[in-house]
Amino acid sequence: MPKTAAVHWLRQFGSPRTGAQVLAACAGLASVTCFGVLLHLDLTSVSFLYLLVVIAAALYGGFWQASIVSALAALCLTFFFIPPAFSFSMQDPRDWVALGAFQVTAVVISRLSAKELRSKREAEVHRVAMERLYELSRNSLLMDMREPPGPQLVVLIERIFNVEAVALFDLNLGRQDRAGDWREEEEDIAKASFLEEAEENAEGGPTWRRTLTVGSRPVGSLVLRGDLTATVVDALASLAAIAIERHQSCEKEERAETASKTEQLRAAVMDALAHDLKTPLTAVQTASSGLLELGRLTSAQRDLASLINEQAIELNRLCTRLLLTAKLEASRFGLHAEDVNIAELIAEVLTRQNDPSVRERCRIRNEDEALTVSADKALLSMIVAQYLDNAQKYSTAGSRIDVEVVRSHSEMVLSVHNVGSTIRIEDRERVFDRFYRTSDLKDSVPGTGIGLSVVKKAAQAHSGHVWVISDEASGTTFFLSIPIAARRTLR
Repeated sequence: MPKTAAVHWLRQFGSPRTGAQVLAACAGLASVTCFGVLLHLDLTSVSFLYLLVVIAAALYGGFWQASIVSALAALCLTFFFIPPAFSFSMQDPRDWVALGAFQVTAVVISRLSAKELRSKREAEVHRVAMERLYELSRNSLLMDMREPPGPQLVVLIERIFNVEAVALFDLNLGRQDRAGDWREEEEDIAKASFLEEAEENAEGGPTWRRTLTVGSRPVGSLVLRGDLTATVVDALASLAAIAIERHQSCEKEERAETASKTEQLRAAVMDALAHDLKTPLTAVQTASSGLLELGRLTSAQRDLASLINEQAIELNRLCTRLLLTAKLEASRFGLHAEDVNIAELIAEVLTRQNDPSVRERCRIRNEDEALTVSADKALLSMIVAQYLDNAQKYSTAGSRIDVEVVRSHSEMVLSVHNVGSTIRIEDRERVFDRFYRTSDLKDSVPGTGIGLSVVKKAAQAHSGHVWVISDEASGTTFFLSIPIAARRTLR
């Protein structure tokens, strides 16, 4: 017999309830014995009465109680009713057969009765456990997911399941919460259990440890001390893991909502600033152009007026880009699709370049000069201009800038290549995020980090894609692919 089973049996046998049951059965045996002796009942009748007492002991007690009572009943039957009376000797072999049959019947009935009683008790325990699990799951759904789930969950488990102690470690929050009677040296028991990946099923005591997982990803650990079953502990671990996952999902939703509101506010501020700057910039540009047209300026004055005019045009272009960014972010930009010849578009963009050297450095390769796409011309021009600006700013001085246009199935792919500064692998996705600039270039080259984010939004407005490849050997190439035919319109 296993040690734990023996201890359990000794506790059960030594309990007051078991003693009372055995004494009651002994009283029943004594009554049957007196009744049989006084009425001179035959062996068959007395055996049947003894058997009823054994069955009653099995029904209301258990196997061990019935076994003890059946042994006492066999002794009483042998001593009082099997000849020679008042002795434990039996001369007739038939008496041995009858006694053996009685004992076997008593044991079998007690075993069956004990099994049925045990099943009934297990069913009752299971029912109570299911009710408690249902109550816990219902209360866990009512928990405030804006607050850490640990403090709320340990209190619920302790109260509903009446455990001695419970501890929960939440890996996401890096915190441990406890409830109940824990010793001082067990202050970090749940965290230690997670680090050790301990799994105990209480064979050596009433402490249960479970690692909490969502799918195959660990999210924490649960330690319980109390009279529980493995099934209940596993269910509690699952509920705790679900609660932790719900809290993480709630946090992600809140962060996403906050980020969305921040983006909306940022877009509104940029929209307002761009509109407010447009009016004075137009006045500055008009005045500088007027001074240049009037003439009668010294060489130094003409240079200053030209500089003012050029920078006013550049500021006006930046404001236009800010307005486009705000409108694209707010999803209220109308996509005005028209047939756009790519070769002509690139030529127009190059013509509008302020720096004449960009036009001189560009080499254009177009497999199909008649290639036409259905797109918003203003947005497409802005994308090409931004790619050329980046190539000019981040390339080696005087190096060539290659612009290539190819047709790939139902898409047009445009690429702008330059040799110079490279983009690290970890930054190649993020350079298209708004206001993001690589750490090794943001201090050496001026910029706002807005242009490529607008490019990405404009490409998405055409159901297109943008990406970049970069290495020291071959340089940096930015790509744009959009469908040749328009697919959707922003509203």
